[in-house]
This record gives sequence, C-alpha cells and structure tokens, in this order.
Amino acid sequence: MSSQTSATSDSSADQASRGGIFGNIAFTVILIASSVSNIGIGMFDTSMSWLMTSLNPDPMMVSAVQVATWLPLFLLTFPAGALADLVDSRRLLIGAQVAVMAISVVFAAIVSLHWATPTILLSTTFLLGVGGAIAAPAWLLITPILVPRRDLDSAIAINNTSFNVSRAIGPALGGFAIAAISIDIPFWCYCAGNLALLAAIVWWRGPRRIRETLPAERLSSALRTGLRYALNNRDIDSTLIRAVAFFLFGSAYWALLPLVAKTQMHNGAAIYGILLGMIGVGSIVGSFALNWLKERLGPDRLAALGTVGTIAALVMYGAAREPVLATAASLVAGASWIMVMTTLFVSAQVALPDWVRGRGLAIFLTVYFGAMTLGSALWGKVASVEGLPAALYAAAGGAFLGLIVTWGRKLQTAAALDLSPAMHWRSPVFVRRVEDDEGPILVTIEYRVDPEDKAPFLAAMQEIGLERKRDGAFAWNVFEDAAALDRVVETFLIQSMLELKHLRARVTEADRAVEQRAHQYLREPPKVTFLVSPTRTRPHRRRFSAPAPAAAVEPSGAL
Repeated sequence: MSSQTSATSDSSADQASRGGIFGNIAFTVILIASSVSNIGIGMFDTSMSWLMTSLNPDPMMVSAVQVATWLPLFLLTFPAGALADLVDSRRLLIGAQVAVMAISVVFAAIVSLHWATPTILLSTTFLLGVGGAIAAPAWLLITPILVPRRDLDSAIAINNTSFNVSRAIGPALGGFAIAAISIDIPFWCYCAGNLALLAAIVWWRGPRRIRETLPAERLSSALRTGLRYALNNRDIDSTLIRAVAFFLFGSAYWALLPLVAKTQMHNGAAIYGILLGMIGVGSIVGSFALNWLKERLGPDRLAALGTVGTIAALVMYGAAREPVLATAASLVAGASWIMVMTTLFVSAQVALPDWVRGRGLAIFLTVYFGAMTLGSALWGKVASVEGLPAALYAAAGGAFLGLIVTWGRKLQTAAALDLSPAMHWRSPVFVRRVEDDEGPILVTIEYRVDPEDKAPFLAAMQEIGLERKRDGAFAWNVFEDAAALDRVVETFLIQSMLELKHLRARVTEADRAVEQRAHQYLREPPKVTFLVSPTRTRPHRRRFSAPAPAAAVEPSGAL
C-alpha cells in the first residue's frame, strides 16, 4: 500500500469552468499532448513494421517486431504496477518519458543515416517497450487525479475517443509520409510527440498528496500481495482467462498485417497505413455504439459479439487480395477490438478496491501483453511454415474455440459490490509492544456453531478464506473440533505486524457482508487470538536454551 495516496480529486471541481470537463486545464493540456503523442506512436508503429519488411521480409522477422513490442510489457508491467501503488505516479511518468525520448531521438538519427539493421530495430522496439511498461500502470492512475469523480466517466470516454482518433490518423500519416517523403520522417514525428507529452507532464502539478497513517509496503511485499489478491479473486480470474482466450488469437492480424498489405496484396506503405487507420476508425465507431450494445446485450454477450467480429475480420484478411476487402476487415476488426478490450478492462476495474488497483490492473495488462507476445510469435511461425492465409484462418478457428471453452467465465460480476474499506476489525491489544517487522503472526478465531448449521457455515467460511488470502493472509484453514461438535476454529498466518495492520485496512464492505452471512450461524461472538512468533537469533555456540514465549493478546471479539 502506498505511503502516499492521492487526495480526492473532488477538490479540482473548483477549477472547472463553464466549459465543463474541458474547463479543467490540466486535463485538457494532457489530453492534447497525449493525442499528439498517440499520432506519433501510430506513425512510429507503421514505420517500424514497414521498415522490417524492407530489411527482412520473412514472416518470423516481421512478427518479431510485435514480439519485441509486447515482451517487455509482459515482463515488466506487473512490477511497474506495484511501483505505481507505492510511489508518485507523476515522477514515475516523467522518468519513463525521458528515457523514451532519448531512445527515440537516437533511433531516428540512425534511420536518417541509413544505419538501421533488423537487430537495431528490434533492440530499439524492446527498449521503448520497457519505457511503455513502466509508464502504463501509472497512466491508468492519472485520470482519477486529473478530474473530479463526477466527471470520471466523461474523462474516460473522451480519452478513449481521443486515442482512437489519434491512432486512426497516425498510421495513415505514417504510410503517406513513407511513400511521399522518406522512411525517417515518421520517426522524427514520434520524437516530437514524445517531447510534447513530456512537456505536459513536467508542467502539470498534481493535487496535494495525503500521507497514509501506515508505513509503505516494500516492493517485494507489494508484488506478493498483488499476486495473492489476483489468485484469490474469482472475478479477476474469469476476466484473465477470457482475456487469454481472445488476445492469443486476436494478435494474429496485428502481427501479420504488414505482410497482408505487402506480399498478399502487393501494395505499399500507404495502403498499410490506411489499413491500420481503418482499425482506428472502426474503434471509434465501436466506441460510439458501446453503451447502446451493452445495455441490450450485457457484458458477456458484448464480448462474444466482439470475438465473433474478430473471427470474421481474420477470415476476411486471409481472403483479401484487394484493398477493398482488407479495408472492410480493418473496420470490423477495430470495432470488435474496442468491444472486447473495453468489456474486459471494465471487468478488471470493478473487481479491484483502491488499495490494489495499480497492481491488479498491471496483472490484467501483463496477461494481455503476454498473450499478444506469444500470439505474435506463434502466428509468425505458422505463417512462415504454412503461409499467411493459413495462419489467419487458424487464428480465427482458435478464437472460436476459445469463446466456446471460456463461455462459463462471466464478466463484470463484481460491478454491484461495495469495495470501499469497511474498517470494522478491532485493533489487537498486545501485552507488550510488537514492532512492525515482527512475525509471522498466527491468528486463531474460535466459533461456536449449532451442529445443524455447520454445513452452511463451513460453506460461508470458504468465501471468508478467499477474503483472508486476498487481503494478505497465507496458510489459511478451518478445523472442526471432534470432541466438541459445536466448536470450529479458523487459523491463518500473516507475514508481519505491519502486514496485519494493512490487512485490517484492506477489508471491504463486500467482505464484511460475507462475514455477516457466516456469523448469523453463531451461538456467541467469535473469540480471536493473535500469536506472534518469537525473534529467532543464531547462537554463537551450540547450546540449548528455553524458547522465548510467544506474545499473545487478550481476546478482542470478532475481527
């Protein structure tokens, strides 16, 4: 948990003018800078893939551009998400953007001097991916800081529209710039976009930060806690499984589209740019229809519709020999992609409380980037061996099977849950002072249950076990007393006293409701005991000594 958390952005409401959300100067400036940067990114992506078709047109090498883009995002986004929960997001963004700016300028100079090679191209793509991985979770946390909570939905919609418009314009501009001027022009435009975004972030000053009362987590502990939370959250599990089933196969056209334009249709960079631009246009159209479709279909059917559209686009790309069919495929692909991506992203968002949001979204992005990395490599290999149309058709078949197999995993099931902190656990009262780094701590909770109610009580306890493990406990279990049929004991371990304090602050109102459902079967209030492991010291001489007693606390009632 961060040592600093964002102060509520509601205070920025005073900055709003009659212009509505655009009266928020910070939001407007960063929106404009991001749009310019996204146009540059679109030009850069188009030029990178096209440059590789000139340096080495083998499908494996062309798809390797996407692998080099997604691999660092897959490897580093989760640690970056934990870092974003612990440090100031603005400073993290500035550092990442400075690194990206430096790398982009060096590479643009290399291209201008005609020194580019496949190795340099892939290395540059990888390094830029590292910068993107570090910045990605921080960007997800910036918008709620920039705007008041009442404008958050509008801000997200405007950001999505701006992104889609920019990514529709950028690839087309990149393709025409390559065809009309030179291959190095898009790379210099990318540098200019990076500079604009860096200037906007440096100019922006976030709201005053409020320090947490608890000490900050260590990065290693934050990583473990984030993973533990995801592993014990069924809503996140379903979202991640559906994401893998879609992105692993949907990645095929992103990796192979340069070859569809160049080798299958025998066209140039301008057509490739138009195809990428049409994906952006399709995303815009899809985003306008998104709310209407969701109200009528619900999240699961909406994601299914997007998957079916992606399957159709893959088949159309495989059959395309003329730009008309490929352009239609791009429009369908863009609209379908935004449907699935938005539905999955919202499903991840609504399942996460604030304290783990950066890490949770980073896990979602890690799965997304991992599926895109593996898929790009896989379909590049299939295209190299079996041919381009065969790879696209196989990806379409895989997406259909993935939809069927994962249909039972429902999305956005946590939307109705209250994930605000409950803060209803009592603070333990220790006989002696227990330092934050002492532990592990064994928590035992004794319940008295009517034997006739034991079965539903134990079923409810399984849900409580998931709650405990989500919030930081490990080695959880529940035991029945064979000598007293009404006695049940719950036990779990917590790494340290500090982790116990964090765990108390992480329990949500939804968790509290689960506990109340279990407690309705109790004959009397539960009895709680905390046992602290004694500090272990390594003796200088081999000798026997009585172990130090464990530190206990007085029973303090229900947690």
